[in-house]
Amino acid sequence: MNIALVTETFPPEVNGVAMTLSRLVGGMRARGHTVDVVRPRQKVEVAAGVTDAGELDYVVPGVPIPFYSALRMGLPVTGQLKKRWRERRPDVVHVATEGPLGLAALRAAHLLKLPVTSSFHTNFHQYGGHYGLTLGRDLALRYLRWFHNRTRCTMVPASDLRAQLASDGFERLVVLARGVDAKLFSPAKRNDALRAEWGAAADDPVMIYVGRIAAEKNLSLAVEAFLALQAKLPRAKFVLVGDGPEKASLAKQYPQFHYAGMRRGEELAAHYASADVFAFASVTETFGNVVTEAMASGLVVLAYDYAATREHVRDGINGFAAAFAKREAFLAGMDLLLARRGDWPPIRLAARKTAEDITWDAIFDVFERELGAAATRSL
Repeated sequence: MNIALVTETFPPEVNGVAMTLSRLVGGMRARGHTVDVVRPRQKVEVAAGVTDAGELDYVVPGVPIPFYSALRMGLPVTGQLKKRWRERRPDVVHVATEGPLGLAALRAAHLLKLPVTSSFHTNFHQYGGHYGLTLGRDLALRYLRWFHNRTRCTMVPASDLRAQLASDGFERLVVLARGVDAKLFSPAKRNDALRAEWGAAADDPVMIYVGRIAAEKNLSLAVEAFLALQAKLPRAKFVLVGDGPEKASLAKQYPQFHYAGMRRGEELAAHYASADVFAFASVTETFGNVVTEAMASGLVVLAYDYAATREHVRDGINGFAAAFAKREAFLAGMDLLLARRGDWPPIRLAARKTAEDITWDAIFDVFERELGAAATRSL
């Protein structure tokens, strides 16, 4: 099967969505399929002078994404895509972005009578309130519904998101869960020297956050939860891994926290495993890969009960789940987590065991099946 996959983010620009798509591309190629990745050249590539995108990457012009100037979104290059897909006709087009590039791909595919599938990765319509754009939420939702309902199926990462989108009028929804690399993310990567850099002794609890340092991640609540932890365990440390528009102001307000910046691969795995607690207060995730990465690393997880947490965390057994979007419930979860510090070892073991069963092969099976069904279904 020849697959054209259209996306904004893809390695070397690494985030949860990019890593998921990278896994899917690698999995399909390993199964003998051809995957042509269509994407904009990212800022890190431009800065590094990277010009070779690879034989199977088709790089299009891009501009900075509003509020995330480090990332670039593709321009509406409908004509370029029509030309490319006439010359290298795919069996199916999978669109993983609803921006101008995704819209161009949708139009080009329809003009060429190519089957199209899509995936829903980001709750853009929920982000608006964090950037003073609340009035645009309904308009964004209407656009997203229109966009995805023009594809043969929309893949979503969790069953609760499927139910939510179905209630909003989205059609032909399929759950395509996300796996976790339990070999990379492992308690075995714990590094005492790294903990020493953070000022943490062997018995000092370390809370970690991994992700964009941005308004929609609800970091103020994560900070509040950490300060509650530190009030009871004064030697506790807080490590933040990632970058984003809120980093400078957060570092100015809380210079005592450790800001590790962007970490990838083995470095990221060591940061996870060298911590003890992962508190994730975001309420805008479609899945939240960081939750399963933290579980694979053997951390005690506290997160809101939706998306990855709803799918994989059993409250009080392999982590702690707080009632969705309830500040008091999240802080109460931190209190309970602290009260049960003696149970952290078995909770960490249970989290690791859960993550070991979240394999990528099962996800590849679903993706391959849905693309194959779309490619063979009559127009």
